[in-house]
Amino acid sequence: MSPIRGVAPAVVVILVAAAAWLAAATPAMAQLTDADVYVAEATLAIEDKQWDRALDLLRQALAKEPDHVEALYYTGVAYMGKRQPAEAVKYLEPAREKSPTDTSIAYQLGLAYVALEQYDKAQPLLEQAFARDPTLDSLGYYVGYLRYRKEQYQDALRAFRAARTADPTIADLTRLYAGLSLQKLGLPAQAEAEIAQIGQLQPASPLTGPAERLKSSLASARETTRRFRAEVKLGGFYDDNAAAEPNQRADDRAVDLARQNNRRTFGELLSVGAEYDWLRLKAWTGTAGLSFFGTHNNTLGSFDIDDYTASVRLARRGTLFDLPTQAGINFAYDHLTLGYHKLVDRYSASTYLALVESARHLTNFQARVEGKDYSHLPDTPHQELQDAINYLVGFIHFVRFERDRHFVKGGFQYDYDATRGSDFEYRGYRFLLGGQYTLPWRDVRLTYDFDLHYRDYLNRHAFLPLERPGSVERSDKEFTNTVRAEVPLPWFVKNQALFLTGEYTNKIVDSNINAFSYRRNYAAIYFTWQY
Repeated sequence: MSPIRGVAPAVVVILVAAAAWLAAATPAMAQLTDADVYVAEATLAIEDKQWDRALDLLRQALAKEPDHVEALYYTGVAYMGKRQPAEAVKYLEPAREKSPTDTSIAYQLGLAYVALEQYDKAQPLLEQAFARDPTLDSLGYYVGYLRYRKEQYQDALRAFRAARTADPTIADLTRLYAGLSLQKLGLPAQAEAEIAQIGQLQPASPLTGPAERLKSSLASARETTRRFRAEVKLGGFYDDNAAAEPNQRADDRAVDLARQNNRRTFGELLSVGAEYDWLRLKAWTGTAGLSFFGTHNNTLGSFDIDDYTASVRLARRGTLFDLPTQAGINFAYDHLTLGYHKLVDRYSASTYLALVESARHLTNFQARVEGKDYSHLPDTPHQELQDAINYLVGFIHFVRFERDRHFVKGGFQYDYDATRGSDFEYRGYRFLLGGQYTLPWRDVRLTYDFDLHYRDYLNRHAFLPLERPGSVERSDKEFTNTVRAEVPLPWFVKNQALFLTGEYTNKIVDSNINAFSYRRNYAAIYFTWQY
């Protein structure tokens, strides 16, 4: 049985206690009338939990003044004390109509609807009261509970953090649901710490047993979560400009020299990756990974690519001002070959911070330093040496819908490439846009990504253009559009998945030096297996 199931009866009992407490917070009284006197006597009976006597006095008050707001309100309180929320609503609704801004009436009516399990009616009332005074006794718990039911876990956690109560059972319920919210937000260590506090104010709390079972369940889930993960991709592609030859220009000799008119190719691709969590210590996770990506061009073997990558990552989950975060550092080594000969070795160290502002918004900040060691011919001019250290900072923001089934994103990155050769030193500005939509049919995912990388080279190019070498500072604008459709396929092994993906990429590079301007279209279809 779920630990939550055992909590439900306690909620009904607590509603009665909350109703009695609310009696102390009365709507403002006008000059005393006969009805006021009856109401004053009724409040004393309510404090003594003499519900029937209170109702008798309040009937007399309403007989004299049917629209008496306090009499209507306290009648609702008395019926809540008798555990008759349906009767309470009959009097609290007219009271709210006559005093729509009264916090006590909104709170009491909200509690009545909670007791009736009419949560959609209860939440606006309790949210109204919470916005006016979040410190009202037990109010934060009820608001958080209703947000939790709607899977608004981060907003629920904020309400639980603001909650104040003198009732030990309410306090324990608040901690229980705060722990569950933290678990849903991917913070199991903090969830365990929150749940461990249950029963401190009330050793015989009815929630102690369920809390212990939940705590054990969280610890067990953390230990049994798969440490090893693997992914394999296999498919084919078509590339209409594998060599990235420049666009044809009849009046530019450098372009003619660079074009071989042999650039279209079909090919095959293979990607294999594996990760292992070597550290799991409360909020800390350490991961090591290896991956390989290779392409074979059927008609352009000299442009076959093999890319080998090794990485080590250390990450920590936590909160910042009650906002869930994940921060980490990553070290990677990348060996890339072109035509089975070394092209470049890359070494990088990066750090990131993912900040979950709400269930709708997430922002990822990134900083990276990358060293690049290119293979050069012995007679390569010094200005053409591409060995470099690249510095990058940036962010990307996601707006998410339906628990990440759909999202839109936008971001910006700045990078500086400090190269050995002066011809390749640049400052870069990258603008990122994109989105994903998941179809209701078979959960097919459709994604689109747009990338504009503007590179402002800092020195005049030593050799281009051929007719005026050393006269132009290169400036590139690289536009990349990618669309992708991913279709889940049936798979018969538990904890594994198979997808079929179709992908199309269009790349346009516009440069003020013609030899660097080109167009490229790339299409691929491949299977992905995940473990």
